[in-house]
Parts: sequence; C-alpha cells; structure tokens
Amino acid sequence: MHTLTLSPAGLRLEVPSGTRLQDVLFAQGVEFPCGGHGRCKGCRVKALQGSLLVSDEESNLLTPAELVDGWRLACRHSVTADLELELAQWEMPVLGDHTPFGFTPRAGLGVAIDLGTTTLAGQLLDLETGNVLAVRTALNAQARHGGDIMSRIEFAMRGGQAELQRLIRQQVGDLVTQLLSAGPPGQPLARTVIVGNTVMHHLFCGVDVAPMAEHPFQPRQTERLQFSPDSLGWKTGRNQAVEFLPCIGGFVGSDILAGIVATGLHESPELIALMDLGTNGEVAVGNRERILCSSAAAGPAFEGARISMGMRAATGAISEVRIQNGAVVCRVIGGGDARGLCGSGLVDAVAAGLDLGWIRPDGRMTIGPSMKLAGPVALLPTDVRELQLAKGAIAAGLRILIKEFGASLGALRQVHLAGAFGNYISRTSAQRIGLLRMPLNRVVPAGNTALLGAKRALFEDGAEWDAIADRVEHVALNRARDFEEIYAQEMRFPS
Repeated sequence: MHTLTLSPAGLRLEVPSGTRLQDVLFAQGVEFPCGGHGRCKGCRVKALQGSLLVSDEESNLLTPAELVDGWRLACRHSVTADLELELAQWEMPVLGDHTPFGFTPRAGLGVAIDLGTTTLAGQLLDLETGNVLAVRTALNAQARHGGDIMSRIEFAMRGGQAELQRLIRQQVGDLVTQLLSAGPPGQPLARTVIVGNTVMHHLFCGVDVAPMAEHPFQPRQTERLQFSPDSLGWKTGRNQAVEFLPCIGGFVGSDILAGIVATGLHESPELIALMDLGTNGEVAVGNRERILCSSAAAGPAFEGARISMGMRAATGAISEVRIQNGAVVCRVIGGGDARGLCGSGLVDAVAAGLDLGWIRPDGRMTIGPSMKLAGPVALLPTDVRELQLAKGAIAAGLRILIKEFGASLGALRQVHLAGAFGNYISRTSAQRIGLLRMPLNRVVPAGNTALLGAKRALFEDGAEWDAIADRVEHVALNRARDFEEIYAQEMRFPS
C-alpha cells in the first residue's frame, strides 16, 4: 500500500501498489475527457512529492516548462510509491428541481432520475404529497471511458458496452439506495422513472448502440422499457417498477420528451421552443398542433471541453467576463486564482472580444495570438472556432425546425433554455454571439426540465408519455437541403 495525498484539500488515500491514477482520481471527481487515452491535457496533475516518469504522450502534449514544473497526465500513470499531487477539487453544480406542478396523489415513494452523459441527478418524492424528500447527484461513472456520447459509443464498439451497462446500472442503483436511506423508513418504493438521451437509454437498457455509430444514426429501439430491480441487480425491493421513458429518434432522447412535458410545449396554443445546450444540443419547436425536434452535434465547447484552457464549472474556472474601462474583468468560481475557462465564461469572453473589436464577425482575432483573460488563462483563436462550431450548429438547428414549421424566428413566443449551461449562461452574451437571435424577454431559463418531467411521469400512466412521444416528429438536420448554407451563416458572429 502507498499513501496518495491530494492537495490543496489534504486528502490522504491508501492505495494498493500498481493502481492506475485514473481509477483513483475519477472517484474524486477528476474528468478524463478523451477516455484516458492520452490524447488531451484534461487530466493534468502536478507531482509535489514523489515522481512520475515522463511518458511519450506527455512529451508531445505538455510543454517543456510544464514537464519541468512537475505536470503530468494522470491517465498515463499508476501509483508505485508514496505520492502527493496538486489537484483542484472539482465541484459539480448539477441542477436539481423544486418546481411545483399538479398531480394526482399515489401511495408510496417515487424516484426520478435524470441520467445525463456527464452527471446524474436524482430525487426521492412522497407520491401522496409531491414533496421532495431527498436529492443526490453524481458524476456519471461511464465518463472514465470518454466525456461525450460519441466516445462512449466508440468504447462500446470496441467491446466495452457490457462494462458501460454494468457501471451505469450499478451507479443508478446505488443512487436510488442512497435516496431511500435519506427518506422515511418503512415506506415502500413504488416506482422509479429514468430519463436520458438515446445513447444513455441504450447503454442502461442493454440495447445495441452500433446503429448510433454511423449514418443515418437511427436507434435500434426507442420504446419505453420496464425492468424489475432484480434484473438490474438492485437491492431496493421486489415490487417497484423501474421505467426508462421512450426516446424520440436519432440522438433525441427521453430527457427532451420530459422537457417538452415540463415546459408545456405540447399543450401550448402558441409556437414555443425548447433548447438544451450541451455536447449534443437538442432543439424542439412546436405547439399543441405539431412538434418538431432535432439534435445538433454542437461539440463539448459549452461544457469547457476542447478549449485550450477549458474546464467544467468548478473551483478556479472563469465563469463570467465583462468589460470595465476598456479591459476585461473576470469572475472566478471560488474567488481564487484562475486556472481555466468554463462554458459560460467562454461565451462571455467572445462576446466581450466582439464588443471591444478584438474579435471580428468571422471569428478572427485582431489583437495577436491570444486574448488575455486572468492569470495564465487566455482565449485562443482555436477556442473561438470551437464556439463558432457549437453555436452555429444549435442556431442552424433552430432555424431549420422553424422553417420546417413554415414560420419565422419572429413567430416564437418563448424559448426555454434547459439544463445547467442554459441556466448559467448570460442571455445578453448569447444574443451577442448570435446563439439567440430573438428579444431576450422571450428567453426563459427553464432549469432541469428533464428532472421535472421525470417527476411528473411518476404520477402518470406510461402510455400517456408514449402517446406524446408518438406526436413528436424527428428532423434529421443532415438531410435538410439547405443545412450547410444555414450552418455557414450561423457560424458568423453578428456585426
């Protein structure tokens, strides 16, 4: 056994010799965006005591100054002696939900789970009162095999689907057990409802993900699926029902279906939209007469990935950038030194650069090789390009759905922004970069609509949700005749 000390938290762990650092640090919240393949710099750690020999991948990815200073890639090393690493402890601001809604009381307890690619959020409810009794969140355990859904699919195609299924079923089961232990003793768990994107649906339910790896990206199965706790290996009681709500099509899953119900889009007399801004950005547009939806491969820029100094919204991340006296002023989460840039900070930084004339509408920088933000953190031209790709895909998706509807952007009465990023982003900055091309009084941060929808489903018959899913028309953007033209237009920033 060796002692592994994680600074600045002062956490000391006893670790068997030969244990991979990736396995140890993942449990402490460290992410491995490329799945631990040594292709990115997302898992950097600094050896304060002890030594880690430089690997070939590190020689190529890290600068000589970083290597001399002791920085290494955690995914390339194992624990072979006592070691102290500099490791900023990650925070996980996962949105819960406490929105009131109407329901018909039922007996027992219910659990609603929002199974995201990056995070899980679960709530325990008293089905007679609708009260939330406990909340638990966690980093998706599958993330050690890749930070986005395509890397998960890649791992599954290399023979890892059974492992991904095992990880997520066990983790969701543990989450349910934790929720129950925090609730009132003696009350039975009547029902568990899970929502998630199509890939999460397949990996949890044991459905082959191979069709999602290539064009036309049609899922093998989209139906609502039911399980017994025993079949999942859970120890939560024999009589409860476990349901994963139906997907819609392509990469649009039951999390968006839940969002449609949570926002009332399916009952609206006016045209409204739902936008979930994430790695796989989803958009739904409709009213009580018709609903269209699609997914856009936005890439992980909104979550800080593929950005030169990108990171999640955690301690040390620049989360807000504003202009003051002709210069940029940054807000850092935790109030300490800046060590990276999260999604909301990225959008703010580009918006500020546009206003100051440091970034042109075509995305080119006018002030040199980088835009300094705070401390060592700077915005590079490649970062601006990543944001252009992400916002262009989302904005193009919305325009195409509106066009399919036979309407214009001006006809949208309301746009609901779902998820953590949609609630933390500055709407003014999003408008400035051209992500939201509508009056801001029509844009509403909607919270965790996936979790709210899952809670509503605890009180409703599953057949009702099947009927709503059947009403939604999935539009494949790559089949739209003018997608490339609209995408190119939307990649530009407003003048």
